[in-house]
Amino acid sequence: MAGMQRFIGTVAIVTGAGSGIGAATARRFAAEGASVILAGRTESKLRAVADGLDPDRTLVHAVDVSDQPAVERMVAAAVDRFGRLDVLVNNAGVATTGPLTETSTEDWRKVMATDVDGVFYGCRAAVPHLLKTKGCIVNTSSVSGLGGDWNMSVYNAAKGAVTNFTRSLAMELGPKGVRVNAVNPSLTFTAMTEDIKEDEALLAKFRERIPLGRAAEPEDIAGVIAFLASEDARFVNGVNLPVDGGLSASNGQPPQA
Repeated sequence: MAGMQRFIGTVAIVTGAGSGIGAATARRFAAEGASVILAGRTESKLRAVADGLDPDRTLVHAVDVSDQPAVERMVAAAVDRFGRLDVLVNNAGVATTGPLTETSTEDWRKVMATDVDGVFYGCRAAVPHLLKTKGCIVNTSSVSGLGGDWNMSVYNAAKGAVTNFTRSLAMELGPKGVRVNAVNPSLTFTAMTEDIKEDEALLAKFRERIPLGRAAEPEDIAGVIAFLASEDARFVNGVNLPVDGGLSASNGQPPQA
């Protein structure tokens, strides 16, 4: 990262920017010269992230991505402030776990509304502006969008939708000069995974399954998002890139002596 300035003169929206992967991604874009719109539900968290950034290149915008008109206002505010849009990072997400029979309709709708509807609303609102700049979209999917997990059927369904939406949209927009890709992280230490971080027995199981032997930090994912948004990835389109320490390299069998 040192010395790289790949985004000077560009404008990036990052949703879910108040913490975790979103905050790390916003900081990464800002460090590389971009003007950044920090979007998320909790304004105080966004402002805490923004405090460390250049105020002339930073816009805090509180938004619930499950609210279609609010997402449209977010994109309009970004273009109004900075005059253009080059990158959309759809990162906001929520999760629920548990058996299907114990999952409420409300939980299902909450996850789908944020993780799927929010991506759809963001892309639809941003595309007219991205077509002008030949910009790009990077979605945060998950390894849970590439394969199944135990007792996470709702989250798997949502991230599976993001994964295939990414592929289809890349085919639609690629001929028009707009690239669409996704990152698919495995366990990453964020507020969403705080309970796992405190469960040493469960963490040991993750370490056993991840060849690099650890969970990801938000910065590990942010660096890959920045790569996918950069000119270095100018011929990368429609990719769901596992950022998982080698987890998906396995065929699922246990380690052998």
